Amino acid sequence: MASRRSRSDSSGLFNPASGGIVVLCGLAAWASLAFAGPARAPWVAVPWGLIAIAAVLGIRMCRTWERAVVLRLGRIRGVYGPGLFLIVPFVDQIASIVDGRIRTIPVHTERTLTRDTTPIDVDAVVFWIVHDPMHAVTQLDDYADAVELVALTTLREVVGSMNLASLLEDRRRIDDELRALIAEKIAAWGITVQSVEIRDVTLPANLQDAMSRQAQAERERAARVTLAAAERAVALELAEAAKTYDASPTALQLLQINRIYEMNKDRGTTILLPTSMADSMANLAATSVAMQAAADKSGA
Repeated sequence: MASRRSRSDSSGLFNPASGGIVVLCGLAAWASLAFAGPARAPWVAVPWGLIAIAAVLGIRMCRTWERAVVLRLGRIRGVYGPGLFLIVPFVDQIASIVDGRIRTIPVHTERTLTRDTTPIDVDAVVFWIVHDPMHAVTQLDDYADAVELVALTTLREVVGSMNLASLLEDRRRIDDELRALIAEKIAAWGITVQSVEIRDVTLPANLQDAMSRQAQAERERAARVTLAAAERAVALELAEAAKTYDASPTALQLLQINRIYEMNKDRGTTILLPTSMADSMANLAATSVAMQAAADKSGA
């Protein structure tokens, strides 16, 4: 973290540790001597040279997403940036340059016990931003590490207070709960938590196998229940059809004829079936012939 902070502090326009500042100071001294003129005493050019060097040393610059926290004699002077700003050399000090962009911190917990004592690994990402650089720098030695530790402990607390089923099924609610808890803990640090997202929940291999078998058994049970319900519905429909055919034998005969026709319509065969309908028609024809014969005899 110290190396990252030192790189941020040196992101200004001019860095006193760089070799280019020596050239600029030399140019400033030369300009002061030229302004004093050869006719004047050399000591007249010294104050102007010092003023020019101080002006060059005091120029700083922050990029558009950076803010500089400046101390004057160890006390807070203010927050400057973006763009150019001036400090008093050897009096003012840039304590830190804070990045104001949204940052991400990956958080990982290993073998954390849930409420139902299941060890799991959880990966999450915290999106946060520094909205008050002065509080973040003056109240914390390293605010990035502080946010990471708070996020880690909060994730462990939330995982330990929930059952495994709730953790797997309701991630959106857990994300919102994590964001609210972390934001409440770091609100006084000048840091805002944008969102928290759980990326992955890793279960032990034996638990994954057991859950897979359980899910397979549940699916098989549901399939058997569905099949039994379908068979019951078919049986009820067949019972109703049987009652209809029992009340109307002719309808049953028509059904039989239709079934035989459907079975043999593509074969081009002719099937003769003796039925009670044909017997009834034969009896009716015989009766008609007998009545006609009796009428002829009476007429003769």
